[in-house]
Amino acid sequence: MALHFTQDEYAARLASLTAKMREDKLDALLLFAQESMYWLTGYDTFGYCFFQTLVVKSDGSMVLLTRSADLRQARHTSNIERIQVWVDRVNADPTMDLKNLLSELDLLGARIGIEYDTHGMTGSIARLLDNQMASFGQIIDASMLVGRLRLIKSPAEIAHVEKAASLADDALDAALPLIGPGGDEAAILAAMQGAVFAGGGDYPANEFIIGSGADALLCRYKAGRRKLDAQDQLTLEWAGVSAHYHAAMMRTIVVGEVTNRHRELYSACRETIQAIEMVLRSGNTFGTVFDVHAKIMDERGLAKHRLNACGYSLGARFSPSWMEQQMFHAGNPQEILPNMSLFVHMIIMDSDSGTAMTLGQTYLTTDGAPRALSRYGLDVIDL
Repeated sequence: MALHFTQDEYAARLASLTAKMREDKLDALLLFAQESMYWLTGYDTFGYCFFQTLVVKSDGSMVLLTRSADLRQARHTSNIERIQVWVDRVNADPTMDLKNLLSELDLLGARIGIEYDTHGMTGSIARLLDNQMASFGQIIDASMLVGRLRLIKSPAEIAHVEKAASLADDALDAALPLIGPGGDEAAILAAMQGAVFAGGGDYPANEFIIGSGADALLCRYKAGRRKLDAQDQLTLEWAGVSAHYHAAMMRTIVVGEVTNRHRELYSACRETIQAIEMVLRSGNTFGTVFDVHAKIMDERGLAKHRLNACGYSLGARFSPSWMEQQMFHAGNPQEILPNMSLFVHMIIMDSDSGTAMTLGQTYLTTDGAPRALSRYGLDVIDL
């Protein structure tokens, strides 16, 4: 088996999951999130774009229901002992196969948790599943159960997060010599992704973000490349990735003369992140982090230029997003605890003046002050 962690580590994860299931009085849990399956068993695939689910009973036994294309994938990358295949066919309804499997597992009338809020659960699957389960047992939305367990990273996971952070720095190292008048976005992007691969890293769970000129005000990837002008701005958001564990960074780099507005927005970004570092510790919440962000930005008159979130938890994730469920937004009661890997980003997009400024890096929380994982720090990048 091609596993990234020891069997003891997987056993500890299963024990924590089943303990939580018993606390929530769940007889079984249907996992549809690929990162949940990966965390629990090592199962590594993009086959979640089709129907598959991992059935976990409160006694710790597990069965994977998947397609034939992922049978060998599961055997090779996971510790799952029982794998059952549903057959591709015209008008196939794999939720019927699942219902029969649950009956075989003596779960008729049981209290069953389901991961609904995940990219592995399409609306079509949800409708079919709810139809099959309507009279089967008591169905509970357990979308956040595994995600909350995954927030605290083990020492072995932290090693991958630190490796990912080093790869993110390597990507920026590769990009900087290419950024300047006439610089090609395509070459910059290729250099950054190539540095991650060359360092032994993986594909990210979503595309690197790159945009210059007017596109620097976007915080999503879009198709199309351009070359940098003598006076320009370039926004980059990327992540180093190790065994699917992500460490993200974000920067807006000015080409040519740095304008007063760029300086003003950079100052706001830096001040806000430094203030957040003071509350990114145990006893505070994710909502507290956002409140600090909103207060400083709004006091500087930037309310309409900022976003309604300023970061999120990172970990092992699969396409289409490297974001974990917990975000820094208003009112989030999730407590900050040691050994969380958290991405803090400041994104200011001033559409009135066409000025972009971003600043972001990944932190590891501790018993005291958070530890920034990038060697670059928060200084402005001087070309």
